[in-house]
Amino acid sequence: MSQPFVTRFAPSPTGALHLGHAYAARVAHDFATRSGGKMILRIDDIDHTRCREEFIPPILKNLAWLGLNWHGVKVNDVTNHGFTSQNLSRQSHRKAQYQEALKTLDNLGLIYPCYLSRRELNGVLSAPHALPSPQVKTDQRAQLLTINTDQLLSSSEQNLRRAAGREPAWRLRMNAALKMTQQMSPNPLLWFDHITGHQVAKPEEFGDVVIARADIAVSYHLSVVVDDALDGINLVTRGNDLAQFTHLHRLLQALLNLPVPEYCHHALVCDATGKRLAKRDSAHELDKMRELYEDPANIFAKMPPLPKSRPL
Repeated sequence: MSQPFVTRFAPSPTGALHLGHAYAARVAHDFATRSGGKMILRIDDIDHTRCREEFIPPILKNLAWLGLNWHGVKVNDVTNHGFTSQNLSRQSHRKAQYQEALKTLDNLGLIYPCYLSRRELNGVLSAPHALPSPQVKTDQRAQLLTINTDQLLSSSEQNLRRAAGREPAWRLRMNAALKMTQQMSPNPLLWFDHITGHQVAKPEEFGDVVIARADIAVSYHLSVVVDDALDGINLVTRGNDLAQFTHLHRLLQALLNLPVPEYCHHALVCDATGKRLAKRDSAHELDKMRELYEDPANIFAKMPPLPKSRPL
């Protein structure tokens, strides 16, 4: 590690944190502190359909209890004075920036509105005879690669749905986006992962992916690349279940002219059966462990070893 890392822990306030969240925060904290950098705490609360304000104070208390301070706030500030919203990045405060990014892609001619409901799209995917490619009979992802969903509804039907007040999702025209990045640079899209090494991006596997949901006007994919750029993140640490999405995120970074961070897609914390933890697994909630005065050292002992970087 030759530079101070700016990392981030970005929980969504949709429920109680568990051991898996604690491990993710510790990985981000460890990379930052060992390099002389800092960890940003970002609250990913853009999904108003699921996020709740009352889940934020326990997030701060649990991080303080674990001894994982974030940039601008020391653990004693939270422990002694309770909830503080200072020095928090929050997605709900960045709607204008997300819309600006979406507008940039629109101006490039790379997005289109999709008025199909999820049920309608699933209906199309379950009817292979309606699609031109023979591979779509068995592979839903392959089916998506063959579909431009704006071609599945007539212009008149799209206008009717628009007039009725239906908000569309916005999809990325993948083929056009790939051509544009090739015009920008003949070099392939790359990123470096501290566990798996240098990687070549293959965003074409996602097809015309949704980058702005109808209900919240953005998607995880678009918001996360904008957020990381705004927060100055130069090392993204996150679970290896999200590694696949980095292919798409590299494409969006190129199209939006955003800086490219390094990555560390670390192991997940699993239960005794080998299943990854979820917020519905109350037995692993940090709130309950904290209330039982369990030693944080015991919490860390239940986690996988911290990842080590491989040379660039």
